[in-house]
Amino acid sequence: MEKTYDHRKYERKIYSHWEKSGSFTPKIDKKKKSYTIVLPPPNASGKMHTGNVLMIAIEDLLIRWKRMQGYSALWLPGTDHAGFETQITFERELKAKGKSRFDFDRNTLYEKIEGFVLENKGLIEEQIRNMGASVDWSRYKFTLDPDVIETVINTFEKLHKDELVYRDDYMVNYCPICGTTFADLEVRHKERKDPLYFLKYGPFSLATVRPETKFGDTAVAVHPNDKRYKQYIGKEIEVEGLLGKFKLKVIADTFVDPKFGTGVVKVTPAHDKNDYEAGLRHNLEIKPVIGLDGKLNENAGKYAGLTVTVARKIIVEDLRKKGLLEKIDGNYTHTVAVCYKGGHDIEPTILPNWFVKVKKLKEPAHQAVKEGVVKIYPKWQESKYHRWMESMLDWPISRQVVWGIRIPAWYNIDENKNLLITFLNNKRKTVSGEIGKLSEKYSFAEIEKGLQTLIAPQSAKYVIATKKPKGQFLQETDTFDTWFSSGQWPLVTLGYPNSKDFKYFYPTDVLETAWEILRLWVSRMIMFGIYLTGKPPFKDVYLHGIVRALDGKKMSKSLGNVINPEEYQEEFGTDALRMGLVSGTANGKDFNFPRDKVISFRNFANKVWNIGRFMMYELEKHGYKNFDDLTSYSKDMKPKLKKEDIAVVDKFHKLILDVDRNLDKYRFADAADSIYHFMWDELASKYLENTKDRVDKEVTLSVFRYVYFNSLKLLHPFMPFVTEAIWQELKDLRKYPDQLLITSSWPTSL
Repeated sequence: MEKTYDHRKYERKIYSHWEKSGSFTPKIDKKKKSYTIVLPPPNASGKMHTGNVLMIAIEDLLIRWKRMQGYSALWLPGTDHAGFETQITFERELKAKGKSRFDFDRNTLYEKIEGFVLENKGLIEEQIRNMGASVDWSRYKFTLDPDVIETVINTFEKLHKDELVYRDDYMVNYCPICGTTFADLEVRHKERKDPLYFLKYGPFSLATVRPETKFGDTAVAVHPNDKRYKQYIGKEIEVEGLLGKFKLKVIADTFVDPKFGTGVVKVTPAHDKNDYEAGLRHNLEIKPVIGLDGKLNENAGKYAGLTVTVARKIIVEDLRKKGLLEKIDGNYTHTVAVCYKGGHDIEPTILPNWFVKVKKLKEPAHQAVKEGVVKIYPKWQESKYHRWMESMLDWPISRQVVWGIRIPAWYNIDENKNLLITFLNNKRKTVSGEIGKLSEKYSFAEIEKGLQTLIAPQSAKYVIATKKPKGQFLQETDTFDTWFSSGQWPLVTLGYPNSKDFKYFYPTDVLETAWEILRLWVSRMIMFGIYLTGKPPFKDVYLHGIVRALDGKKMSKSLGNVINPEEYQEEFGTDALRMGLVSGTANGKDFNFPRDKVISFRNFANKVWNIGRFMMYELEKHGYKNFDDLTSYSKDMKPKLKKEDIAVVDKFHKLILDVDRNLDKYRFADAADSIYHFMWDELASKYLENTKDRVDKEVTLSVFRYVYFNSLKLLHPFMPFVTEAIWQELKDLRKYPDQLLITSSWPTSL
């Protein structure tokens, strides 16, 4: 053995050896218990971040532990198409080439994104390998594999048949920049300072941050208990506007805060969630004034075609000129909804959307956790799950992106002449309008080939079918929300419903992921698992904390505090990085990136290596060059043992119990800490030091060899590379020289 452990020399070679040996690929063996983890799929075209590394370290730890305990242990890998994120990344590539998504028809754009993903997905797979992940690559899945798409579509068809899917006009969170809707959970809220404009509205003065939406106002509202305006409730007022006079009804509603502005608010049901709900309660007209392109529409008169930002400036100035602007509060601070990816302002918009009714789905999923059929670790995270399941509303599952699984709804153009479509004609020019009128000029084949987007009114007739029906049908251009497909991940990865893998490995044993997607992902997997199979998809859920930057802040490119795990991996070794992160997490809480711990575990790797070198030196020095030269430690040796021998063996046996107990409870940091202190303090510092002058070397070296080799087994799930490297370097000192540590037996107390 060399003087120090060089991770660069060993890691790739060892991983290749593991993979070629078949150690990662479990067999269906009914004599064995199965143990299954499905890897939460990282973005196929993305790059490893510290959260991915922590996830892989924890899951690999669990799977290696169970594999060594004799389970048929399957860790199934896969990657996610990450619809919105991937399309945005690809569009940046297009922009660099002077192009955009609008230059391509839908099918061509899909194919180009697919090519981009296939070119780049090798990177994340290589990074998973470099992390030492003992995943079964022969069972690898991608969320857009044909069989996955088939299962997802079948699920949608079943939901539709069970009347759990509907299509409706609905106030959605729409981002005009990203061109898609977002679920409530995907919307971020940030505090911002914006001007608050006080406008004359007939007999009232009212405050708003959005004067450009005034063309969509269909009422003004006051609180029912506000005595200042009691005489106006139920009456109609005349308002002087920029496009002439108009009339509005005065309504009373408790959503109005009497302390905001003057206590009177304008009601724009088409562009504000509170206003929309008030509009439904009071049967108000819904009058959209901002289009999907983020520009004012024909209802804005002469301001039509202007973006919201530009229109606001012009409208404010025109209000001032007309004497309708009373004052501006330039220091108004409020909370603004922005999309979670680009940080762009969300525009509440009325759009036809596909929804899943969640009431029948969420009740059994909620009950499964209440009754302990699914256990959530750490326990304190359960309350978040319960609150979410109690408050969960119907789920909007359609997204206006190309990259994803297309919703299998078909519209007959003869029955739906008012479909709004955008397509590229044969001259590659963009054409938009109603299908009925466009069909007079363009053939169905030309429209279908160049189709980009389709918006069907809420009243549109449609057919749900896997394949295109006979006749002139256009398919829905919306795709499923990524969480809709990944919500079925434990099912599609195992070949639901009829594969041998599914029958043997389902339900899985643990779902390990970050706490921040408990609601977005975990809850939906439980819902789908029970709905489709009658069983939850996993028995346990372990939620790890978020790895923050060194300064404790959330990592962000804009803050310049993003940590590249590959840099630490290259400098200190994969084992040090893994062990540092695992020991840094405690009870699922967020924690700062543990740089000092990573360095400390690099030193520990060398310490473990040097203990092995010392053992080899001592054995050879005393003539024990092979395993059979030295008596193996056993209970029969107890009469020959001295107090330090008994102490180290007893402490080691207690260590086995402690590690098993902590891993059973998902207390990874405690398990790691106990192994670290035993090997460094008890074995190296105490036992080796206290026995160096003993003359009964056959006893001390037998105890040393027994404790050290078995300690390597305990450490292996945490630090797989250095332990396997030592295991192979010292193969002549072991009973089975050809055995790999990864498939050796987990130690038990004698």
